[in-house]
Amino acid sequence: MKNRSKKFFAPLLALFITVFTVYAQGANAYNWYCKRAKDNARPAAESSLSFIFENGGAYIGKDPEEKVIYLTFDAGYENGNISKILDVLKAHNTHGAFFVLENIITRNTDLVKRMAAEGHLVCNHTARHKDMTKMSAESFKAELYKLESILRETAGVECAKFYRPPEGRFNEANLKTAQEMGYKTVFWSLAYADWDNDKQPDPEKAKQLLLANTHNGAVILLHPTSKTNADILDSLLTEWENQGYRFGTLSELF
Repeated sequence: MKNRSKKFFAPLLALFITVFTVYAQGANAYNWYCKRAKDNARPAAESSLSFIFENGGAYIGKDPEEKVIYLTFDAGYENGNISKILDVLKAHNTHGAFFVLENIITRNTDLVKRMAAEGHLVCNHTARHKDMTKMSAESFKAELYKLESILRETAGVECAKFYRPPEGRFNEANLKTAQEMGYKTVFWSLAYADWDNDKQPDPEKAKQLLLANTHNGAVILLHPTSKTNADILDSLLTEWENQGYRFGTLSELF
């Protein structure tokens, strides 16, 4: 009778532990947000999020005096605008970091190959763009490993060891697990509402917003599917160059 009870309750206990762990992780979830500062000042992260720095995370360049910008792009699919973004970056001999999903690797393999061939970092945005705070450590690892594998096997590209949480949603456990996997977690210090293809910002207003909030060490998040971004990137890069900014690589953040 005792053996039967063990056989019955052991799986339930394991399930309970898994559910409780995932719930506990989700209960301590955060949505990354960086409030813009006036007069091109560097925005500060909230003190409650200081643990990101202790667990392999960063959102801004180290040196407040250095005029450097880090261009990052979250790319899930192609709609014609990513190719235009790559054309502009090539014309300026400028490199960025593309955080990709499984979808763009399998559907637009040549585009992903082009990113790597032209010197851009191809980084991990997970395979399926899920809420990672609701996953166990094992499921979290599986998502990142799956993206690595698909990128390697489909495009012949090795994933750069930089991770960005889908929708900027994270918890401390995620950061620790990513760090155990050899990843650095990259947030951002400047972004704007550019992701909705049906509600694209006015190009001139978008450009002025970005220029007014550019700061030393800015990690800029742009969605390369945005028509507005494709239209303004050339003039943006020119303006930043004229202001004396250079474009850095993510390894400098750490």
